[in-house]
Amino acid sequence: MQPEAPNLPIDDTYAPIYTVGQVSSMLGVQPAFLRRLDVECLVSPCRSEGGQRRYSRAEIGLVQRVSELAGEGMTLAGIKRILLLEEQLHETRAELERLRAQLDP
Repeated sequence: MQPEAPNLPIDDTYAPIYTVGQVSSMLGVQPAFLRRLDVECLVSPCRSEGGQRRYSRAEIGLVQRVSELAGEGMTLAGIKRILLLEEQLHETRAELERLRAQLDP
């Protein structure tokens, strides 16, 4: 019998453990781009006790999505609007599923 694996922060998609430098290196983006996304409230990572930005895997995925859209020529304002509309669409679909579940016993 193998011992149970510990539940580590690295297993948590939302654990803020990656630095600006690490994310910059992983995604091939400039650190200034990451800081700009934070200033523009597109991706707002947590801060360490020392005030350094710390990104989760979920936020890294979002940075990657924003970077792809920016690479297609979208402005940050346009990207922000797209992300908001996508979130609203997701919430609407979830509500629709909830309502359908109530109708079907």
